[in-house]
Amino acid sequence: MRVAGIDVWVVNVPLTTTFASSFESKAGTTRTVVRVRDDDGLEGWGETMHGRPTAALVDRIKDQFVGADPRASATIRRTCAMVPFFYGYIGYCALAGLEMAFLDLAGKAAGVPLHLHLGGAVRDVVPLTGLLTRGAAGDVARADQPAVLADKAAEIVAAHGFTALKFKGSTDARFDVSVMEALRAKLPGTALRVDPNAVWSVPESVWAGRRLDALDLEYLEDPCAGLEGMAQVRAQIATPLCTNMCVVREEDLAPAVRMGAVDIIHADVHKWGGVGPTMNLAATCRAFGLGLNFHSGGELGISTACHLQVAAALDRLDHAVDAMYYLADGDVLTERIELSDGSLPVPQGAGLGVDVDLDRLLHYARRNEKEGDHTP
Repeated sequence: MRVAGIDVWVVNVPLTTTFASSFESKAGTTRTVVRVRDDDGLEGWGETMHGRPTAALVDRIKDQFVGADPRASATIRRTCAMVPFFYGYIGYCALAGLEMAFLDLAGKAAGVPLHLHLGGAVRDVVPLTGLLTRGAAGDVARADQPAVLADKAAEIVAAHGFTALKFKGSTDARFDVSVMEALRAKLPGTALRVDPNAVWSVPESVWAGRRLDALDLEYLEDPCAGLEGMAQVRAQIATPLCTNMCVVREEDLAPAVRMGAVDIIHADVHKWGGVGPTMNLAATCRAFGLGLNFHSGGELGISTACHLQVAAALDRLDHAVDAMYYLADGDVLTERIELSDGSLPVPQGAGLGVDVDLDRLLHYARRNEKEGDHTP
């Protein structure tokens, strides 16, 4: 069993609602899709983040894996150990997409799902977090937005059965606190979290954190930048702090623990460079008593299936995972993974457990050719 060829596409899939964060507003998600073919014609699929830059890097490094055994997925990290050093975030994303496709191919060849390769599933469904952004408010006055967003949040929870809801924050900490207060009043029994993507200053974060302490949030995610800033905030508020921005690689874990900077770390097979590093992260979090959750970067069905497979195999899953999959107005799979009672089922087929529709993939690839990437 040897790799015969590797192909890569960039796709744009529209979202059902405008996604607004503290640094961008977009109507769709851009993803890089990788296909690995073996010498018998079997295919494995991977998906990763950041569109054309990631695809260009995959194209640059892929030929060295032709002739390799796809079951030896760790060879990608060993062979390309310096790629993240030179290419940073994009390097991790490129390796993750390749590794995912190798794992899917190996699982299909063996006839077993990825979670069995990781030790077996401890859960058949994975709870999701509902997502609320300022885009859901529509064209209303800013003073009216907290109440409108609270009503929208109640609709989201009622429609999908979510037990947790995340609000994507803004550059305005006072506005975000007013939104969270409105959400708590409207949804007294729902686990709430807010993520301003590290744009608040340390003083703003402390002020907001003290106000948010009264709301009994699940956590506050990345209020400010850097481990030093996060440690200062964590020392002055009661609400747990979560990150996917200041602990993003294995080298960040030791200083984060030593400084007492965070309580919960977001896993992400794309940002951490693959399934292997993500499983290492889970083990480290367990060893140091840190919470673990999953980040979402606008996944389609391939990456969602991978996150479900990994989440299924974890002994501990502390929170409902982040996911934008249910907001995608389309997919590259032959059949969508259906949301039910606020959860997604873990696919039980071989490999990632899902199949790709090439016609749909090419349709969304043409959209990217016309529109360019949605992501920065």
